[in-house]
Amino acid sequence: MKKFRKVLDGLTTSSPGGTIGSPSCGSAAGTPTAAPTPKEIDVQETLVSENFQLCKTVRHGFPYQPTALAFDPVQKLLAIGSRSGGVRILGRPGVDCYCQHESGSAVLQLQFLINEGALVTACADDTLHLWNLRQRRPAVLHSLKFNRERVTFCHLPFQSKWLYVGTERGNTHIVNIESFILSGYVIMWNKAIELSTKTHPGPVVHLSDSPKDEGKLLIGFESGTIVQWDLRAKKADFRIYYDEAIHSVSWHHEGKQFMCSHSDGSLTLWNLRNTSKPFQVTFPHGKIQKDGRKESCKPILKVDYKTSRSSEPFVIFSGGLSYDKAGRRPALTIMHGKAITVLEMDYPIVEFMTLCETPYNNEVQEPYAVVVLLEKDLIVVDLTQSNYPVFENPYPMDIHESPVTCTAYFADCPPDIIPILYSIGAKHKKTGYSQKEWPVGGGTWTLGSHTYPEIIITGHADGSIKFWDASAITLQMLYKMKTSKAFEKPKPGEGRAAELLEEDPFAVQMVSWCPQSRVFCVVGISAHIILYRFSKYDANTQIVSLEVRLQCESEDVITPSDNENNPCFSEPGSHSPQSHQQHAASPGSGTSEGVKDSIPCLKVKDRVVRVPPGYQAELVIQLLWADGEPPQQISSLDINSAYGLLAFGNCNGLAVVDYLQKTILLCMSTLDLYGAADPYQRLTRSPRRNRQSTSEFCMRGLSNFYSDSKKRIRTSYQSLTELSDNQQSVDMERSKSPTSVHYPTSLHNDPRILPEPVASLRASHCSPVFYLLDNGYASRRAMLQQLHGVTMYSHDEHHTTSPYCWSERESRENSFSRSRSSSVSSIDRDTKEAVTTLQFGESFARKSDALPTPCLWVGTSLGVVLVIPMSIPTDQEERMEEPVTIGPSGAVLMLKGSVLRFGFLDCLGALVQSPYEVWRDPNAPEDPERPRRRKLVHFSPSSSQDACGEGHLAVLCSERQAKVFLMPSQSCLFVHNITEASFVLRADVVSVCNSVCLACFCANGHVMTLSLPSLRPLMDVNYLPLTDMRIARTFCFTNGGQALYLSSPTEIQRITYIQEMCDNLQDMLGELFTPIETPEAQNRGFLKGFFGGNAHNFDREELFGEAAAGKASRSLAQHIPGQAGVEGMKVAASGAVGELARARIALDERGQRLGELEERTALMMTSAETFSKHAHELMLKCKDKKWYQF
Repeated sequence: MKKFRKVLDGLTTSSPGGTIGSPSCGSAAGTPTAAPTPKEIDVQETLVSENFQLCKTVRHGFPYQPTALAFDPVQKLLAIGSRSGGVRILGRPGVDCYCQHESGSAVLQLQFLINEGALVTACADDTLHLWNLRQRRPAVLHSLKFNRERVTFCHLPFQSKWLYVGTERGNTHIVNIESFILSGYVIMWNKAIELSTKTHPGPVVHLSDSPKDEGKLLIGFESGTIVQWDLRAKKADFRIYYDEAIHSVSWHHEGKQFMCSHSDGSLTLWNLRNTSKPFQVTFPHGKIQKDGRKESCKPILKVDYKTSRSSEPFVIFSGGLSYDKAGRRPALTIMHGKAITVLEMDYPIVEFMTLCETPYNNEVQEPYAVVVLLEKDLIVVDLTQSNYPVFENPYPMDIHESPVTCTAYFADCPPDIIPILYSIGAKHKKTGYSQKEWPVGGGTWTLGSHTYPEIIITGHADGSIKFWDASAITLQMLYKMKTSKAFEKPKPGEGRAAELLEEDPFAVQMVSWCPQSRVFCVVGISAHIILYRFSKYDANTQIVSLEVRLQCESEDVITPSDNENNPCFSEPGSHSPQSHQQHAASPGSGTSEGVKDSIPCLKVKDRVVRVPPGYQAELVIQLLWADGEPPQQISSLDINSAYGLLAFGNCNGLAVVDYLQKTILLCMSTLDLYGAADPYQRLTRSPRRNRQSTSEFCMRGLSNFYSDSKKRIRTSYQSLTELSDNQQSVDMERSKSPTSVHYPTSLHNDPRILPEPVASLRASHCSPVFYLLDNGYASRRAMLQQLHGVTMYSHDEHHTTSPYCWSERESRENSFSRSRSSSVSSIDRDTKEAVTTLQFGESFARKSDALPTPCLWVGTSLGVVLVIPMSIPTDQEERMEEPVTIGPSGAVLMLKGSVLRFGFLDCLGALVQSPYEVWRDPNAPEDPERPRRRKLVHFSPSSSQDACGEGHLAVLCSERQAKVFLMPSQSCLFVHNITEASFVLRADVVSVCNSVCLACFCANGHVMTLSLPSLRPLMDVNYLPLTDMRIARTFCFTNGGQALYLSSPTEIQRITYIQEMCDNLQDMLGELFTPIETPEAQNRGFLKGFFGGNAHNFDREELFGEAAAGKASRSLAQHIPGQAGVEGMKVAASGAVGELARARIALDERGQRLGELEERTALMMTSAETFSKHAHELMLKCKDKKWYQF
């Protein structure tokens, strides 16, 4: 407990500009500023650095770029590998575990040790890993790195501890799963094929043991060669040479037949009695043409041949469709008897797996479902019903149904909001799913004790909004709405607006939600805002449309006398932007020259529409075109249900709307908000029509490099179109701008080499606007304006019919430099003062105020904070009739860098919430006896401070700096420079551990927390090595010490930054492994056992053990003991509350040492037995020899 006593300067403070600029507001961390006064503030801070620790909690969504699939038929667990080295293990809802290989290499194949609680992964770096699944956070036990050969295929027989590994050279190696050491037994490719064969058979593409005899191994080579190898006799039983390349092989359960899939779209069935030719050859999708030839077909990549007692066998395969039919979607084909069913998929098939009732390969398989892993989806098909319905997926695999463009995270929501959203969302669920239970039901999960209602909101490129229940580290979709329903469908090619926006005109840019009043606001990319009210009843409504011209007039001529008082430094119009109410927007409206003017980008439905229960659109606000140019993006938004007001701003100015009376209260340029309190000495500019001169500079030294406004890249629409694959158009746009920098496409270029345009900028004494970010160049301003004004996403990430190209999109997604065009290259626009953050609240606008009043806090991109007072009628009738008055700007405060966030504390350090209106259903039936009245909840900042006097603390955070001011005296109490080398992307004042702190996320990947109000650094963790654009725009903090971001285009990663949740995380996660008895093998009967071969007499240990096979070459593969689990626990135990964890580490290390000792003992025993054996042989050899025979 630390007590801070601050001495305040009361009413004797000088002007705001002098106060902020004074040296007393120093740059040291948590530096206080003091002046003698009798007042005191006692703030007892309870947070210390030991309360904080950063760790990942859970990952939701579909695994990005999936590559491999595996299923444990006894434990009922599903594993999915990805190209980035991740492994997702899924069980029953709530059991969802994410593992990551340290190397980051793609996962080629997955193999469960069935019912053993372990998983083998084969990666593209030719390393095998053994994962222990008997702990809630799986860890690698062993790794085996192949040095001279590339791994192509792995096979682990059921209940065997020997793993067969095929390689690119055609050799087959055998690995002991327990010790993860290679056996000396090797099947060389030249021994497997006949000596007379002149060509190499190619890589091993298939390995499987015969269901009839485990001592026979079937090896499939890519060229079409198939060999059955007798493991005991070490020779080939038979060899098959087929003309077509082989992709997969599948056995009949009796072991007398097997089926192969080939590259020409054919399936061949082979009988072991006669292997000279296939027993049957079929082209399932190859029709015979008129000339007698068969259609050429695509390769069949995989086939499964599964038997059933009650019906014909199932033959299930992927691919094999004819080449002729263009545009045909990928398909999974199910052949059951004579019936052929083709299931078309939305995305290419990566892998599929047939789920069977038995884990034994020599029993009737009885398939009941097929798991199909697609490039962007996971589906499970029910085989027990003739129409093959799919199961309803309980996992949130459709987050990326349309690309995610923004996120919001709300913890500790009202408890009634989740049930009501779920009940309304459930009415719109799809039907036609299988009635059977989801077949992946492994693991156990219970609702932890540390749970509270949490909601995640995602906005998408198609204008849809999804509400997710995120309580107890799970994710379940509650409710989905489409913002596009408020507008008429845009006709393609209708005017310039359609040209620029026909791809995604409704893309969601940001959202604002008040859970208590259930008022919801959406900002779209077409410079539009939609206000929604929640109702449990359907209704007939007509949406009110307001249109705002938040853009300066091009024909305004600014005289020098005008500029002396209100100079403009980027746009020449210092006049307030104009507003239009209920403006009828017709596409044909414009100026006499045909230039688009005073029309919105979208057309709101102007008729009465029937809306279902849920969120219902009430008001649409749109910014208008001006002088043939689209409106600038909306960069900030705040809504307050108690005041009935909505405020938004962009780089041109600020607008305030009364959504109760449906009127525009304020529409003003940022410059006009200052009045006489402008902190900048701005230089005058020539009028817009004479803008050729580039000799004037603004206060920061950024010059206007543009001579013609038509050439400026001023809207996000152009930036979105530049994300197309047309590099030539991008380069042409770059050549238009003298300040544009052709950023290196790679982020690993030498940071010491500066691009020439950057050097020239610095040489011309302009402020450097290009900053070094890790190893790549990017614009800080571009980053911020994209985050707060232009939400970027890859346009073609979902509008494509060609096979999905992940790498190309991801490279564009990951690079900061691709954001150049949105606002970077136009330094002219950068000099505008954009409104970057807004917040309503009870505060003091002037030093002389005795009582708090409703205020609007405005933060700008130049680090200026304005406090605007408002007068709002308190009576309900007056509120609906009397106008809300907005006074001139009060306090003007200053920070370094663009302002990101505001927060308010009382003088005891407690968080002051914004006032809100308690929700009431707008469509509920009227009760004449009990008329409905607005019920408001206010949190006065001075209600509990009799000892401290009137006032409250204002926390201000910018991209560089955080400050704490006392209101109304406007005294700067504390200041902390958050970062010098980077800049803050996201900052939030959050409640953690019954206290409050400031959480920040920087562009260099650091996550930091600062105490409040003293701004002491509590935590600084270098969490992400390089922040990409997607993470930057989706990262958000919430109360309770949690945060989230979009880790890939399809996945949400949740993290926690408090020690308590890290300690409790083990209890919150599900158990992957549950002790289950392995099902017994069926009694084969005397005759089957007698004639069916000696499958059960096969002893692999005798063949593959070191005693019989010897040791493998050390240079062939390197064994790496798994330390990941122990090291991870060491890191987790570094906090103050880590004694128990340290004890666990000691136990684990002791257990590990005991395990190693046991292994060494076993090796010593083996070597002793070998020595004894050799000694005995030597004794027998020499027993009868005479002394002279030696």
